[in-house]
Amino acid sequence: MHAEARYVPLVQAGPGRPNGWWISPAVPTIANCALAVLWAFSGLGGWGEAAFCGTGTGHDLQCGADFATAVSASLPVAALAAGIGVAAWTTPSVRHRPQRLDALLATAAAVWMIAEGILFVGGYQAKP
Repeated sequence: MHAEARYVPLVQAGPGRPNGWWISPAVPTIANCALAVLWAFSGLGGWGEAAFCGTGTGHDLQCGADFATAVSASLPVAALAAGIGVAAWTTPSVRHRPQRLDALLATAAAVWMIAEGILFVGGYQAKP
Protein backbone atom coordinates (compact mmCIF):
# COMPACT_ATOMS: atom_id res chain seq x y z
CA MET A 1 0.00 0.00 0.00
CA HIS A 2 1.24 3.36 -0.96
CA ALA A 3 0.00 6.44 0.96
CA GLU A 4 -0.85 9.41 -1.20
CA ALA A 5 0.79 12.69 -0.23
CA ARG A 6 -1.59 15.61 0.12
CA TYR A 7 -0.78 19.31 0.28
CA VAL A 8 -2.29 21.10 3.27
CA PRO A 9 -1.76 24.88 3.28
CA LEU A 10 -0.58 26.33 6.56
CA VAL A 11 -1.64 29.87 5.72
CA GLN A 12 -4.97 30.93 4.29
CA ALA A 13 -5.08 33.61 1.61
CA GLY A 14 -7.67 35.48 3.64
CA PRO A 15 -8.79 35.01 7.21
CA GLY A 16 -11.93 32.94 7.43
CA ARG A 17 -15.01 33.84 9.37
CA PRO A 18 -17.01 31.26 11.30
CA ASN A 19 -20.23 32.08 9.41
CA GLY A 20 -18.56 31.73 6.00
CA TRP A 21 -18.80 35.41 5.06
CA TRP A 22 -15.63 37.36 4.44
CA ILE A 23 -15.34 41.08 3.85
CA SER A 24 -11.92 42.56 3.38
CA PRO A 25 -10.81 44.65 6.36
CA ALA A 26 -9.96 47.32 3.80
CA VAL A 27 -13.67 48.15 3.50
CA PRO A 28 -14.24 49.26 7.13
CA THR A 29 -10.77 50.81 7.19
CA ILE A 30 -11.61 52.99 4.18
CA ALA A 31 -14.95 53.86 5.80
CA ASN A 32 -13.16 54.92 8.99
CA CYS A 33 -10.73 57.06 6.99
CA ALA A 34 -13.59 58.69 5.07
CA LEU A 35 -15.45 59.46 8.31
CA ALA A 36 -12.26 60.89 9.82
CA VAL A 37 -11.73 63.17 6.82
CA LEU A 38 -15.38 64.25 6.91
CA TRP A 39 -15.11 65.09 10.61
CA ALA A 40 -11.84 66.98 10.08
CA PHE A 41 -13.21 69.08 7.21
CA SER A 42 -16.50 69.69 9.03
CA GLY A 43 -15.09 70.46 12.45
CA LEU A 44 -11.65 71.87 11.78
CA GLY A 45 -11.74 72.80 8.10
CA GLY A 46 -14.67 75.20 8.24
CA TRP A 47 -17.27 73.19 6.35
CA GLY A 48 -19.59 72.88 9.34
CA GLU A 49 -19.29 76.49 10.38
CA ALA A 50 -19.95 77.66 6.82
CA ALA A 51 -22.96 75.36 6.52
CA PHE A 52 -24.58 76.40 9.80
CA CYS A 53 -23.37 79.97 10.30
CA GLY A 54 -22.99 81.34 6.80
CA THR A 55 -20.01 82.82 4.99
CA GLY A 56 -18.75 86.29 4.13
CA THR A 57 -21.02 89.13 5.21
CA GLY A 58 -23.73 86.65 6.22
CA HIS A 59 -21.52 84.94 8.83
CA ASP A 60 -23.01 85.02 12.32
CA LEU A 61 -20.24 85.45 14.92
CA GLN A 62 -22.28 84.06 17.84
CA CYS A 63 -23.15 81.01 15.76
CA GLY A 64 -19.46 80.55 14.97
CA ALA A 65 -18.60 80.65 18.66
CA ASP A 66 -21.36 78.18 19.48
CA PHE A 67 -20.24 75.87 16.67
CA ALA A 68 -16.69 76.02 18.05
CA THR A 69 -18.14 74.72 21.33
CA ALA A 70 -19.70 71.82 19.41
CA VAL A 71 -16.33 71.09 17.80
CA SER A 72 -14.70 71.10 21.25
CA ALA A 73 -17.35 68.68 22.53
CA SER A 74 -16.88 66.43 19.52
CA LEU A 75 -13.08 66.41 19.62
CA PRO A 76 -12.63 63.82 22.43
CA VAL A 77 -15.11 61.50 20.71
CA ALA A 78 -13.24 61.87 17.42
CA ALA A 79 -9.95 61.19 19.21
CA LEU A 80 -11.46 58.04 20.73
CA ALA A 81 -12.61 56.85 17.29
CA ALA A 82 -9.17 57.48 15.83
CA GLY A 83 -7.54 55.65 18.74
CA ILE A 84 -9.79 52.62 18.32
CA GLY A 85 -9.07 52.46 14.60
CA VAL A 86 -5.33 52.75 15.07
CA ALA A 87 -5.35 50.22 17.92
CA ALA A 88 -7.24 47.74 15.75
CA TRP A 89 -4.38 47.69 13.25
CA THR A 90 -1.40 48.11 15.57
CA THR A 91 -2.31 45.53 18.21
CA PRO A 92 -1.22 42.10 16.95
CA SER A 93 -3.72 40.21 19.13
CA VAL A 94 -6.52 42.13 17.40
CA ARG A 95 -5.07 42.32 13.91
CA HIS A 96 -4.54 38.55 13.68
CA ARG A 97 -8.06 37.66 14.84
CA PRO A 98 -10.63 38.59 12.18
CA GLN A 99 -13.59 38.78 14.55
CA ARG A 100 -11.79 41.18 16.88
CA LEU A 101 -10.56 43.31 13.98
CA ASP A 102 -14.08 43.49 12.53
CA ALA A 103 -15.55 44.41 15.91
CA LEU A 104 -13.03 47.17 16.61
CA LEU A 105 -13.25 48.68 13.12
CA ALA A 106 -17.07 48.65 13.33
CA THR A 107 -16.89 50.25 16.77
CA ALA A 108 -14.54 52.94 15.48
CA ALA A 109 -16.93 53.72 12.63
CA ALA A 110 -19.86 53.98 15.07
CA VAL A 111 -17.87 56.33 17.31
CA TRP A 112 -16.99 58.48 14.25
CA MET A 113 -20.72 58.73 13.51
CA ILE A 114 -21.34 59.85 17.09
CA ALA A 115 -18.65 62.53 16.69
CA GLU A 116 -20.32 63.69 13.45
CA GLY A 117 -23.68 63.67 15.20
CA ILE A 118 -22.34 65.94 17.94
CA LEU A 119 -21.16 68.38 15.26
CA PHE A 120 -24.53 68.26 13.49
CA VAL A 121 -26.64 68.73 16.62
CA GLY A 122 -24.32 71.44 17.91
CA GLY A 123 -24.38 73.23 14.57
CA TYR A 124 -28.14 72.96 14.33
CA GLN A 125 -28.52 74.45 17.81
CA ALA A 126 -25.99 77.19 17.03
CA LYS A 127 -27.78 78.16 13.84
CA PRO A 128 -29.32 81.66 14.03
